[in-house]
Amino acid sequence: MFKLDRDVLRLIFEELRDDEKTLCLCLSVNKAICETVVPILWKNPWKSIKKGKEKLLLNVIISHLSDESKNNLKNLGVNLLTNSYKKPLFNYISFCKHLRLCGIKKIINSYEESKISIINNEIFKLFINENMKYTHLYIPLNFDFQIHLIHGAKSCLSEIIFLKCHSNNDDNIVRLTEICKSIKEMELFIVDNNKNNEIIKLIEAQRKLFNVSLKYSSYGEDRTLENSLIKHANTIRYFKIDNQSITKFLLLFVNLRVLELHEIINEPLDQLKNITLPYLQILYARRVSYIILISLIKSTNGQLTEISFTYCTGNKYIEDKHIIQVIYQNCPNLKYLKTGLGDIRDILELENLLINCQYLDGLYLTNYINSFNFDNLFEILANLSPISLFKFKFDFLAFRLKKSLKLFFDNWKDRHPMLIQISYIKEYSSLMEEYKAEGIIKNYNHLHGEDFEWNT
Repeated sequence: MFKLDRDVLRLIFEELRDDEKTLCLCLSVNKAICETVVPILWKNPWKSIKKGKEKLLLNVIISHLSDESKNNLKNLGVNLLTNSYKKPLFNYISFCKHLRLCGIKKIINSYEESKISIINNEIFKLFINENMKYTHLYIPLNFDFQIHLIHGAKSCLSEIIFLKCHSNNDDNIVRLTEICKSIKEMELFIVDNNKNNEIIKLIEAQRKLFNVSLKYSSYGEDRTLENSLIKHANTIRYFKIDNQSITKFLLLFVNLRVLELHEIINEPLDQLKNITLPYLQILYARRVSYIILISLIKSTNGQLTEISFTYCTGNKYIEDKHIIQVIYQNCPNLKYLKTGLGDIRDILELENLLINCQYLDGLYLTNYINSFNFDNLFEILANLSPISLFKFKFDFLAFRLKKSLKLFFDNWKDRHPMLIQISYIKEYSSLMEEYKAEGIIKNYNHLHGEDFEWNT
């Protein structure tokens, strides 16, 4: 029964893994909860390093050094430990599953500059040894420390499933190709399109790749890298690419579920029409040509549930209208949409979208035109939104929306209480509180982020 309780606690607190503040508050509740929360907090301790707090984390890490390491450092003129550094209650480092090399370098660099090179090896040996097993590895740009030379590196890196690195880390990538065969997710920054031999070998060495993210420092075709991904074409489910030609990649990745595109402007139109993405469910596009976006939406098989497009290129006042048409004609299962609205034509097409997309759950609208008819927009949203739609994000430039919002809230009575995020929230907080008290608004907040997460 006690084991079951621990398992239940672990499941509960895993759901809070991104809420560091709440997890820290739970540490003092009792021993069982403390022993459950500590491994979660230390699974990826690097994500919460705040500027100026590096020394605090370094002190905790230093307290794990063996007596041998302390003596070695002391003999070299580095007296890291004083009486204030007590032996830790837990072996915190043993819980770490994310090896973020830039995080380690960052905390080491917070020490005295003249001593950094001396403590470097000792700190790295705490994290890289045969007793550790990592799932995530992050190698920063121009990282010149050869981690594979540390005893136990092969053992602790053999189960890596996520890798983020730059293509110019040749020495480390060569060793990873020998050690890592089970990477499922890669985030790669391609520095030079013509010098990717080691990255290509690493990609080809993996048994199955599911998620791939490619960011290029310059535009151009990269056929060698493209060819290396052919082996994984049937298994790749998530693909993100920046600043690069996409057509040939997408001709291969027919089983994609999620596609993210950034800075994609020119593609051969005759080849675009040959792309088929029948299983695509999520499409994000930022600074992508409207022609490309429209072509991709048409290539799906009606399975798209999330679409987000911002700062697209082309004739905005024509294409916004056209793309909304394409969405409601091809995406009957749509749940979340982020789109811009330019003029009355877009509002009219939004009417059709609300009528045709009856599973719509969240809507994120942007507009930066002060003369826009917000009364008309909010009236349509109140009258035509499907029953499922109650989550809204509004990124509007106008400061004088109080009258329009009041109309919106008054017309929303007897419907599911809405979740709402809006820019310039201070202008409307008293109005929001009024309608929250009436049960029309469930929760509200200042607009943040570009995704589809709403406050509950």
